[in-house]
Amino acid sequence: MRTAFVGLGVMGFPMAGYLARSGHDVTVYNRTAAKAEAWCLEYEGQIAATPGIAAQNAELVFSCVGNDDDVREVLLGPDGVLASIPDGSIVVDHTTASASVAREVCALAAERSIGFLDAPVSGGQAGAENGQLTVMVGGAAGDFERALPVIDCYAKAITHIGPVGSGQLAKMVNQICIAGIVQGLAEGLHFAKKAGLDPALVIESISKGAAQSWQMENRWQTMVNDEFEFGFAVDWMRKDLAIALDEAEANGATLELTRLVDQFYSEVQDLGGKRWDTSSLIARLT
Repeated sequence: MRTAFVGLGVMGFPMAGYLARSGHDVTVYNRTAAKAEAWCLEYEGQIAATPGIAAQNAELVFSCVGNDDDVREVLLGPDGVLASIPDGSIVVDHTTASASVAREVCALAAERSIGFLDAPVSGGQAGAENGQLTVMVGGAAGDFERALPVIDCYAKAITHIGPVGSGQLAKMVNQICIAGIVQGLAEGLHFAKKAGLDPALVIESISKGAAQSWQMENRWQTMVNDEFEFGFAVDWMRKDLAIALDEAEANGATLELTRLVDQFYSEVQDLGGKRWDTSSLIARLT
């Protein structure tokens, strides 16, 4: 299909690459032009000067940027995707953003008979590079079915959660759960060390039981070694948790642990860990 990909960060760069490797015609846009040029050295595709130019002949346009304001800029701005995308096309936004901005973009897209899917992802940089992302999708069922085979190029699991905004709400659930799991793992490893236990033996034992988690399997070793210069950054996690906490204020949900862990992450930032992996919660424990 004729596609465009807007936003070539640590996630978007490999995701767009999987589209190209799967045989789709890909035009890319990135605010830092050097990133787009580097992408074209690695993959087959074209570079556009604006999001609108990237979208002008596309059947599917993918975006993966930083936050609500970025989504509005690249999709709704004067040089944005909706200014040029052909009627009947679909926009798939992989940004982790608010449900409200997803509904805002969807309403404006519908005025031009353009489909819109909010489709945040989980799996981090490694998941994007390995084509193993989990995708949570909100939007119309027909748009989902049309986009599904293309999204599948870089995903291991794709779920249609419900109407527009549902994908973002599901991603909030994802981040809420991760925050609690990482804090529990950090405290458990900290306790094991204080108790004079061998963390490797403890993990070998408890990872076979009910305590098992992705975080335990993939992060315990680096946590006990104080290695955090990789992975999903604390700054990004705090951005995501802020979105979830704002949504909770609106819908009446009680997120006591999430609010507490968010404050723990602020302490990690104060330690100089803004770009450390989220597993760095253990660094604040002494």
